[in-house]
Amino acid sequence: MISANGLELRAGSRILLSDATLRVQPGDRVGLVGRNGAGKTTTLRVLAGEGEPYGGEITRQGEIGYLPQDPREGDLSVTARDRVLSARGLDRILRDMDKAQTEMAELVDERERDRVIRRYGKLEERFAARGGYAAEGEAGRICGNLGLPDGVLNQPLRTLSGGQRRRVELARILFAASEAGPGGRSNTTLLLDEPTNHLDADSITWLRDFLKAHDGGLVVISHDVELIDAVVNKVWYLDAVRGEADVYNMNWQRYQEARADDEKRRRRERANAEKKASALKAQADKLGAKATKAVAAKNMARRAEEMLADLDEEQAVEKTARIRFPAPANCGSTPLTARGLSKSYGSLEIFSGVDLAVDRGSRVVVLGFNGAGKTTLLRLLAGMEAPDAGQVQPGYGLRIGYYAQEHETLDTDATVWENIRGVAPGTPEQELRTLLGAFLFGGEQLQQPAGTLSGGEKTRLALAGLVSSAANVLLLDEPTNNLDPASREQVLDALRGFTGAVVLVTHDPGAVEALEPERVILLPDGSEDHWSEEYMDLVQLT
Repeated sequence: MISANGLELRAGSRILLSDATLRVQPGDRVGLVGRNGAGKTTTLRVLAGEGEPYGGEITRQGEIGYLPQDPREGDLSVTARDRVLSARGLDRILRDMDKAQTEMAELVDERERDRVIRRYGKLEERFAARGGYAAEGEAGRICGNLGLPDGVLNQPLRTLSGGQRRRVELARILFAASEAGPGGRSNTTLLLDEPTNHLDADSITWLRDFLKAHDGGLVVISHDVELIDAVVNKVWYLDAVRGEADVYNMNWQRYQEARADDEKRRRRERANAEKKASALKAQADKLGAKATKAVAAKNMARRAEEMLADLDEEQAVEKTARIRFPAPANCGSTPLTARGLSKSYGSLEIFSGVDLAVDRGSRVVVLGFNGAGKTTLLRLLAGMEAPDAGQVQPGYGLRIGYYAQEHETLDTDATVWENIRGVAPGTPEQELRTLLGAFLFGGEQLQQPAGTLSGGEKTRLALAGLVSSAANVLLLDEPTNNLDPASREQVLDALRGFTGAVVLVTHDPGAVEALEPERVILLPDGSEDHWSEEYMDLVQLT
C-alpha cells in the first residue's frame, strides 16, 4: 500500500535516512521508533505525501489516514460532527438533504417541488450507498470512545480545545479507515504520530483494540510502550547515528530481544577484532624495525585497520537533554493571583468564577475532563488570552514561564537560534549556545526552522526557552508529551528539583508524582482542594 525505495531524508544538511527501503502492506502494523530527532515525524510526513524526500521514490495505493502531531484544520466554523463525517463525504450529502427538505416544505409550485423531491431521492440514494444512518451512528460511537460526546460534536471546531480538535481529527481518520473496501478489507493505511496525546485511559484502551483489529496498513509513532507492545507486528528502528532504518519483522517484545542480541554480537565481534588487530599492529611494529620487513609490516598494519573498518558500528550511547529548570528569581509571598476568572467561546461557557492564589514555591495540579478549560486557564494566567470576566493580578517580582502543549510560544518560521535569542535577548551568546547544547541543539541545526523540528525537538526547544527565563512561576501544559523515555525522565527530575511555584496540567501520573502537589484545582467548577492520592485516579481519566 506504501512502498519507498532508495529513500533519503535530510534536515538541512543533516542526513536522517539514506538509501532506505520501506514497505507497508495490508496487515502490517509498524512501530516507528528511534530517539527524538532521529527523523520519525519527518519519515511519516513524507510517507503521507505531506513532504518531499531528498531522494528516492514513494508509491502509494489506497487511502491514507494521516494524523500529524499538530493537525491544522481548515474551516473552524464547521461542527465537529461534520468534520468527522467529511471523511466519507457524508457531511455534504446531509447538508444538501436538509436544504432540499426545507425547499420541499416551502415551495408552492408543484413542478418545482417535484424536481426537488427527485433531487432529494438521489441524495438519499447516495447517502445510503455510503452507509447512511448506520455510518453516522458508527461515527458517533468512534467519537464517544475517544471522549467526544454529542454535546461536543455539535460545537464548531473553533470553540474546542486543542486536545479536543486533535481527537476530532483522530476520529475522522479512524471513521474513514473503518469503511470496508474491496474484499471486506480496509483500504486505508493509517499513519499516526503520537495518537494517544490528549486521550484518557479508557480512550487509549479502546484505541489499542481498534488498531489491533485494523486490517489495512498502520505505521505508528508513540512513546506509549503499552500501545506499541499490544499493537505492532513489525518495527522500523531509525538509527540517528548511522542514518539508517533497520526493519524487524517481529513484535515489540521480540524486537527488543533481537536488538539486545545484535548489540551483544557487535560488542563481542569488536572485542575479538580489536584483540587480533592489536596483535597484528604489535607484530608490524616489530617487523617495521627491520628494513627488509618494511613491506610486510605495512601490510599487517593495513590489515589491522581493515579488520576494524569492516565491523558494524556499536550502538552509540544516545545523548539526552540535560534539563534543569531555572533558579527562580526573588518574588513576594504570593507572586500570582487570579480572581473570578470566566471564559466563553461564543455561547459556550468554558468555566466561570475561578479563583487561584499561587504562593511562592507552591505546587498545584489542574484537573478536569477534556474540554473543561485546563489549557485555557493556563493561557489566561500566562497573559496569552484575556478573560471575559475577572482578572489576573501579578504580585511583586513575578516572572512567568509558560510551556504550551501545542508549542504556540515557538515562532515556527524562525530558526532554533532566533527562537532562543528572542526569549533571552540579554543573555550572552556563548551562554545561549551552551544552553542549547545541553538540550541537544548544535551546529547547523541552530539554523533549522523551528517548524521543521519533530514534536520531541519542539518540546526540547520550548523547555530551553523556559530554562533561560529565571521564572519563579512555571505554567506547564503537558510538558512530557512527545518525549522519549530518557528525555521524559529528565523533565521529571527537573520538576522534582525546581524550588519555584508550578501550576501543572498533565495526563501523565509520573509528572504528578514528581511534582508532589499540595493543591488541586478542579475544572470547570474551579473548586480547590488539598491534594490527596484519591485524585491520582483522575489524572489519566480526565
